[in-house]
Amino acid sequence: MGYNKSKTGLNLENTYIELPDIFFRRESPSSVPKPRLVVFNYSLAASLGLNSKELQSNYGVDILAGNKVLEGTEAIAQSYAGHQFGHFTMLGDGRAVLLGEHISPKGERVDIQLKGSGRTPYSRGGDGKAALGPMLREYIISEAMFALGIPTTRSLAVVETGEKIIREDLLQGAVLTRIAASHLRVGTFQFAAQWGSIDDLKALADYAIQRHYPNVDKDENKYLAFFKAVVKAQAELVAKWQLVGFIHGVMNTDNMTISGETIDYGPCAFMDTYSSDTVFSSIDRYGRYAYGNQPSIAAWNLARFAESLLPLIHIEQDEAVKSAQEAVAEFENIFMDNWLSGMRAKLGIFNEEERDQELIEELLDLMEKEKADYTNTFRALTLDKIEDVKMSNTEEFKVWYEKWHERLKRQPESKSSVMQLMRSCNPAVIPRNHRVEEALEAAVEKGDYSVMNKLLYVLSRPFAYVEEQEEYAKLPKASKEAYRTFCGT
Repeated sequence: MGYNKSKTGLNLENTYIELPDIFFRRESPSSVPKPRLVVFNYSLAASLGLNSKELQSNYGVDILAGNKVLEGTEAIAQSYAGHQFGHFTMLGDGRAVLLGEHISPKGERVDIQLKGSGRTPYSRGGDGKAALGPMLREYIISEAMFALGIPTTRSLAVVETGEKIIREDLLQGAVLTRIAASHLRVGTFQFAAQWGSIDDLKALADYAIQRHYPNVDKDENKYLAFFKAVVKAQAELVAKWQLVGFIHGVMNTDNMTISGETIDYGPCAFMDTYSSDTVFSSIDRYGRYAYGNQPSIAAWNLARFAESLLPLIHIEQDEAVKSAQEAVAEFENIFMDNWLSGMRAKLGIFNEEERDQELIEELLDLMEKEKADYTNTFRALTLDKIEDVKMSNTEEFKVWYEKWHERLKRQPESKSSVMQLMRSCNPAVIPRNHRVEEALEAAVEKGDYSVMNKLLYVLSRPFAYVEEQEEYAKLPKASKEAYRTFCGT
């Protein structure tokens, strides 16, 4: 017997199954023995018109755990490919199923996906399960990103499954309910170009256009316009990452969305000490996805996307390549415009001057030289607490500080307006790595979610600049070992 959709507020369709069969496999999630809801996102549920009370009931938790699929819907695993650390391979949802697309009372369409829900035809020998720690980590970081105003997939719930999964050790299993504008990826188009027909590729592109960029549908060359729209969305996204010191960690083409949302919070982290070479991922041995490389890797990924779309962009190969190259080249300009305007705002600068980039890069060079904390340097500048800037006693910083203040005088805005702008752009807190680990350890090892809940509350208002955030702005104790994150597979 299926559940009454109106009870939970879930209003599911699945337009993805109208695409050619190569793009998915029908696959129900695996059942789990003892589902227990451990984290629930009330504000997200409310924004989607969901019934929080019913979703936390036994049958609601059964849906979130994958034990029940709503009547009239078809769960699927999606096909895609991807360049992983530069090497192309066939992939697909190896541990996730798409329950469908929820239509909110406002008409918003979002994917509802269960991550860690068991084996699928794309599992390639894996068990399709997920451990509790990585699912809680995705919940924390994705919600922090949302609060920072960065386009992102979000997390509705985490359910413990009551089963142990085998990794290097026996770990508690869990399922995460992920909400996304869609799960269409650059890798989805690479899959279509490699293993599908031109008609399959066209069907996918038309679907993506209607789902995310319907305004380009009437363009003379709608597929080129579609590509340019994705370039713009990704350039704006990566600029936002750079502005807050976020390092994705695994920017494979299968982890780059067509919608322009951040997806896949495996080996990601926020930078403490500023360094363009910062890498956290345990598998990124050569720094391919280091902080400073993220813009160029995004452009590289978009070039792979362009290659997939060439047959649609123009019937003549040479013309298609020329148009695609010109569109890819625009990434750098869009990125730099967004990054520069964002950095100006972080420094309280409203207007534009030719030497602003030089002023910004001088500060970053100083921060890197003096091993200053990225977030707290801008926090101290915002609060005008120069004594809190690690390098405040150096002559180089004093010269820069004077130059910055001279720059601020060359704009009509008041000092209070400058501070207000800086407060709105420089977070007082970020999900510090040691705080995230502290929360995960308490939850996973002790079953204590109070540490995580407090952290989530503090991170939900990153620009508040209130007293309770002071403790969370403190740096971790010095360690000889570099912080490392893992994929969580």
